[in-house]
Formats: sequence, C-alpha cells, structure tokens
Amino acid sequence: MDLSSGEYIALAEFRRQIRRFLHFSETTTKENGIEAQQHQLLLALRGLPPGVNPTIRELAARLFIRHHSAVELINRLEKAGAIARHTGSEDKREVWVRLTPAGRAILRKLALAHRAELERSGPELARAMKSVLRAGGKVAAA
Repeated sequence: MDLSSGEYIALAEFRRQIRRFLHFSETTTKENGIEAQQHQLLLALRGLPPGVNPTIRELAARLFIRHHSAVELINRLEKAGAIARHTGSEDKREVWVRLTPAGRAILRKLALAHRAELERSGPELARAMKSVLRAGGKVAAA
C-alpha cells in the first residue's frame, strides 16, 4: 500500500508548518542568547508535572537525549546563571535542577514569544494536521 499524491502533499505541508515553527523557535532563542536545546531544557524543567523530580535523568528522558548531553546543557545553563543544581530532597545522591530568577526571566520571555507565534501561525499548522489526519482516515477506511 502507498499513499496518494494528495496524502504526500498533506504530509509535506504539515512538515513544512512544523519546520516553520521550529525555525522561528531556533531564531528567537538565539536572539535571546541561548540555544534551542537550552530553551527546551528550561521549558521541560518549568513544565514538569507535580510530583516529578527535576533530576538530570528525568530531563534527559523528556528531551530524548542521553544523560551526558543533558549534563552538558545543564553545565552551560548553569554557567549562564539560568539554573542551579542541588541535592535531592529524598536521595542526597541525586542531583536536582531548578530555575534561577534569571532562568525564569529568559523562559518567560521566550514562552510569551512562542505563544504569540502559535496564536499567529497555529491555525495553519492545525489545518495542515487535520488534512493529514483526514487523508489518513480515508486510507484506514478503505
């Protein structure tokens, strides 16, 4: 089984819309003095659900990166003053990460810019996704 030309077009447009948002995100984070992965780590840290400990292991898992890559990101963010490390409250061998006031300020600025961009470009992204899902539903029903 293959996809129709229309389904390929829908997938390509959806991917283009995702990439457009990611390009915005990458450009905006660089303009604010951090890299895209650093922004993702700050957002993952701030967005942890209640009861989830802010460990390096947890952040690495949420970013789909290796532990040592998360450590490198954390090292750079700590050097920039955006985060701080401390020992875990239950297991003193664990290293937990927290946002500093400077990190919160950077993240707040980026989060507001990203939300504004999603409000602007989100409808096109949603249309593209709906088009893919509609086309996929036709294939599944056939």
